[in-house]
Amino acid sequence: MAKPKSGAKKATPAAKKAKSKPGVLKSASKRVAKAAAKLVTKAAGGAKAGKKAPAEGKKASSVKKPASAAKKTAEKAAAKVKQVAVVAKKAVEKAATKVKEAAKAKEPAAKAVEKAAGKTKVASPARVETPAAEKPRPRATKLPPPGDPLNKRDMEQLLTAGQGRGVVGEGSLKGRLTLVEGLPGLVVVGRDKRELVFILQGPDQEVLPAYVDHKVSVSGLIKKTTNYGGTVDVRKFSAKKPEAEEPAPAPVESETRLRYLSPGEVSQVISAGMGAGMKGFASLRGNLEMTGEEFVLVVSNAGTRQQVSFILEGKGSKGLRRFLGQTISVTGVADKSSGWGGRIDVENVEVRPAEARPISREGLEIVHVEGELSANIDVRLNHAFTVRLQEQPGLSWAIEPTAAKRLGLRESNFEPGAEGAATREFFFTPRNPGASDVEFFLAKALNPGQVERSFKLNVTVRP
Repeated sequence: MAKPKSGAKKATPAAKKAKSKPGVLKSASKRVAKAAAKLVTKAAGGAKAGKKAPAEGKKASSVKKPASAAKKTAEKAAAKVKQVAVVAKKAVEKAATKVKEAAKAKEPAAKAVEKAAGKTKVASPARVETPAAEKPRPRATKLPPPGDPLNKRDMEQLLTAGQGRGVVGEGSLKGRLTLVEGLPGLVVVGRDKRELVFILQGPDQEVLPAYVDHKVSVSGLIKKTTNYGGTVDVRKFSAKKPEAEEPAPAPVESETRLRYLSPGEVSQVISAGMGAGMKGFASLRGNLEMTGEEFVLVVSNAGTRQQVSFILEGKGSKGLRRFLGQTISVTGVADKSSGWGGRIDVENVEVRPAEARPISREGLEIVHVEGELSANIDVRLNHAFTVRLQEQPGLSWAIEPTAAKRLGLRESNFEPGAEGAATREFFFTPRNPGASDVEFFLAKALNPGQVERSFKLNVTVRP
């Protein structure tokens, strides 16, 4: 029987390969296992052959010798296999250790390489990108031959935004010079105040940019290439420097001068609910009354809750007591603070005759009512009745405008009394038969909305 090959010698190449290749470990262990399996198989085969000898009729002594020899051979083979396995295992472990050491040695080297690369990146100068050189644009340096002059219709289309594309002819344009992508352009204000831009061409194209923001007038061949602009082959041009805008002087605060009110404004001043806030010189006409210690000029709607009256102030308002109940004309500065009146700074006062003659009371059957007693009265049609009420300082009596129209209010007479105790007389001449109520309000002067008290009177008009 041939001696099995020792696996110890094969371990050294495996270990050498393991130093260079990390995947050698698995292949070396597989080879050792295959060699051990072959040796065991051969030993088992020899033992079987030794057992078959007695069955073939050989002597017992000759059978025992080969069996013991085979057994010894198998034991030796097994011992060698174990020895080979141990050696192979040590070689594999040694190779694995060297591989790990090599891997550990590579890590700091790799880190050092990365660090050096990082330093190199930081230290390397920034890459400077040089701008690409602009290509020279083609410029029209030669003038075309003269064309037909533009007529009035062509110029109208040329200066209209959104129209006139394709119009060509000799003409002139005025506008403001600007730069359009490095080329001189003329901004022309056309019809409808819309701007049109024309590129200026020709030999003067290099000179024109020096006149940016100047007023420029050009003449030459005009071509409207789009609805909003075109080109001009400049034959002649003239530039004018823009005038420097003078700083506007600071507004001087001047006193507001009062003005004379126009007739229309005077009519607003004397109308109820209109002209609040108006102020100016005016001449107003009305009846002179008193409320407390102040003189009042009633200019319209006397005796109703839409009465318009002004309190008289100033030096010209002195000594007017003798004119109470008369019609006067007051000239001065009228200031209407609300819809129902205001104040007048009096400069001049003149006594005027009444505008309308009062109705004669002769021949009329008059019913008199005194005080604030609620009562029922009967009045004959087209005759009259009077109501006399006592007033208080700062307050005056008035009725609704609708009641005044229904019952025919003719007069509202202020009657001064002793020690400021004034009374007011309402004079009515009813023209329509029937029964109706009339309510009297004691309200604050110049503010009929603030009512102190009121009372009602039932009036029956009989035919």
